[in-house]
Amino acid sequence: MNKNTETEVKLYTPDHTAIVAKLQSLGAKVLYPRILERNFRFENAKETFVQSGIVLRLREDSRVRLTYKDGRSVTNGIVTRREFEVEVSDMETMRDILQGLGYHIYMSYEKYRTTYEFYGAEVVLDELPYGNFTEIEGDIDTIEDIIRALGLQDAPRHPDSYVALFGRVKERVGMMATDLTFENFEGILLPPDTFTATTP
Repeated sequence: MNKNTETEVKLYTPDHTAIVAKLQSLGAKVLYPRILERNFRFENAKETFVQSGIVLRLREDSRVRLTYKDGRSVTNGIVTRREFEVEVSDMETMRDILQGLGYHIYMSYEKYRTTYEFYGAEVVLDELPYGNFTEIEGDIDTIEDIIRALGLQDAPRHPDSYVALFGRVKERVGMMATDLTFENFEGILLPPDTFTATTP
């Protein structure tokens, strides 16, 4: 696989308990324990990035990384796109550099993430303010093998980004917040069918 190509699937998995047990029983290795991620999505002056499927993101967890993504294609809910990522030493300084170049923060979002290595791929358990998901990154055949191994064949596949899913959530509940944070979701109950539809 090209190192500058990302192939992954996002599955809606409200309860991670059984998945964790299955990963442990099958010998999956914890690469990164559960940690809070902070993310900033940037836009250009004309605000064309989101509309054209370009991602410019600054992320902080145990590291700080700047990521660029574009060129999205979808096969059976599995997304492939170009991805370039570099580790940087300072979140605030990199944010200032991007803003100095004319980019601005479109939104921020946060989640808790636990990362496993399994079958030579990455399996991540994501806890977002609006629900829990599992992402699997590897080649397409390995992704399908892992889905079967974890018993997730019936889990809805969502090729949209977490930011795009946030837009759907805001429409469903009439939410005005611009940032996807746990604080903004306090006291908000989502309709049970918000993420249950499988996307081809």
